[in-house]
Amino acid sequence: MTSKKQLKVRIRARMARTGESYTAARRHLVDRPEPRADGAWTFHGGRHPGSAAIANVLANRGAAVGEPMVFLAGGGLGAGYILWEFKHDDSRHLTLGFRNQWQYHDRWMAKTLDRLGVRFAAHTTSGAKGAAKLLAGELDAGRPCIVLPDRYHVGYWGLPRSMEGHGGHPVVAYRRDEKDVLVDDRGTAPIRVPRERMDAARARVPSYRNVTHVLEPAEIVPERLVSAAREGLRDAADHLSSASDSFSLPAWRKWSRLLVDTRNAKAWPKVFADGRGLSGALLSLWEGVEPVGADGGNLRDLFADGLEEAAGLLDLPLGGLADEFRRIHGLWHDLAEAAFSPDVPGFARMRELTAAVRESLLSEGTAGTEPPAEGPELRALRAELDGAPPVEDVGALFADLSERLAGIHRAEAEAIAALRALVSRSAS
Repeated sequence: MTSKKQLKVRIRARMARTGESYTAARRHLVDRPEPRADGAWTFHGGRHPGSAAIANVLANRGAAVGEPMVFLAGGGLGAGYILWEFKHDDSRHLTLGFRNQWQYHDRWMAKTLDRLGVRFAAHTTSGAKGAAKLLAGELDAGRPCIVLPDRYHVGYWGLPRSMEGHGGHPVVAYRRDEKDVLVDDRGTAPIRVPRERMDAARARVPSYRNVTHVLEPAEIVPERLVSAAREGLRDAADHLSSASDSFSLPAWRKWSRLLVDTRNAKAWPKVFADGRGLSGALLSLWEGVEPVGADGGNLRDLFADGLEEAAGLLDLPLGGLADEFRRIHGLWHDLAEAAFSPDVPGFARMRELTAAVRESLLSEGTAGTEPPAEGPELRALRAELDGAPPVEDVGALFADLSERLAGIHRAEAEAIAALRALVSRSAS
């Protein structure tokens, strides 16, 4: 027990210090950790919710396709920035999109599975009772389902009521018992969610209410992987070459300018003129960019892994681009460190508490009744610092972040231009 407790402490400390995911931090501290299982279901972890859910269902149904290839097949990377201002609790929250079509769960899921040659059924039952009955039938028949519950209503993240209806991410519901639905959310242990809570969480967000994807068993042959990699690369190059400043690379340039603009009502010097809500926004930036967050971070390293795998499948010189995206992943990490520095005591404590919540969920799961104990302290500290941010020179911070984002935008634009040229040459 002492050894296990010490390992938990070390994993949490590493996650808080580096921003790594639980899986990555554990891998650094445990030699070749053995996969854990719950009955017939084996936990494989993962980074990005959507690609990990697909990869884990496929692995448990006999088709071992790694998460990097699944992610690449879906078009790889995306870009998106939204700063939300909430009057009900005077808070600010940052939403960052790092996956291709990050705003369209169903479209991304469908094209990813189609490219991999995986047959599936997508159910969008509008009524809660019908959706619950459908999920129960699939699970009782031994068919795991990819569902998308609201994070507040699903309960196990321990979020405040102010986050009700803000959305969530895909998870795998793999079986149920008399009281609970058992969930795999990229961890190593089952997360138990009471049936009523799962039903409410799935029904909350209108744009994907009660969506359920059921994957058929599949044998993915090498030729299909070649095709999926080629289409995914082309999609990535085209998508991030778009001029959209909402859903493509210009979003980073737009954000960079809003950090120092003094006239736009949505610019950071205007929104945070009195400092209120700034600490929460910077926390959401850190959680969005780093793998320790619920959405898997900036995903540039995951894309690099996919590029390396595609290089062997397609016989293309993608190694240099993989290295460049790993460097860009580092630039995002540096941005997050600058925004939410561990040298600021209040920020350091929020990082520790965030890491503790993630580690607790992913290593131990939950009985579905008690969220992680660190959640209330994290919420209280965020509320306290939202009223009085511990940042000495806000203007200098915004200028630094703006310059870093501009550099990231240039680097990603150049890398995508090189990818597009390479894909075009290989097709001709």
